[in-house]
Amino acid sequence: MGLISNGTTIFDAGSMSAGFGGSMTFIKKLTASSSATLSFVDGTDGVVLDDTYKEYVFTFKNIHPASNGAHLTFNGSIDAGSNYNVTKTTTWLFAYHKENDEANPTVTYSTSNDLAQSTDFQILASDIGNGNDEDGCGTLHLFNPSSTTFVKHFISRCHSYNSNDYANDMYIAGYFNNTNDIDAVQFKMSSGNIDAGDICLYGIA
Repeated sequence: MGLISNGTTIFDAGSMSAGFGGSMTFIKKLTASSSATLSFVDGTDGVVLDDTYKEYVFTFKNIHPASNGAHLTFNGSIDAGSNYNVTKTTTWLFAYHKENDEANPTVTYSTSNDLAQSTDFQILASDIGNGNDEDGCGTLHLFNPSSTTFVKHFISRCHSYNSNDYANDMYIAGYFNNTNDIDAVQFKMSSGNIDAGDICLYGIA
């Protein structure tokens, strides 16, 4: 059975017609091994972060901090990674539920984790436990980073095994308030190293 909208076939026999939707292209994977930072710099080691794609997606898999309760953070660069200090404004919400069910599940806006015209690194996943079975996972979408007309928007959703033994689901969005192109992105923990885990970069056609 097909799907037709206003006389145009969108799906037919389970396949999407040409011109609808885009493809996700794998670009680069970085694997942490007691790493202070993981950096994706356009034109370096096969990294593409330019006008080739209008949207880029970073995926975080099993990010394990060396320090208990550390946060996974990120920042952008406009000078090919010489500095990671782009001004940004963000929002930060989270939902959590404790393993022992001692507190009511909560959805909260976090004023301590958002940024207002700050060059600080933005927290993506907070308070990740460093126990053998504890880690964080998630995604970060960066839109049109090569634009020299508009600010650059990003959205993220991450989940972590919190150091206090609860499920922590985090929603972050904001923009780099700069009309220079973002040509590098760096990830690091708020304290200590990234002990293990993968960060992958994809381009969306």
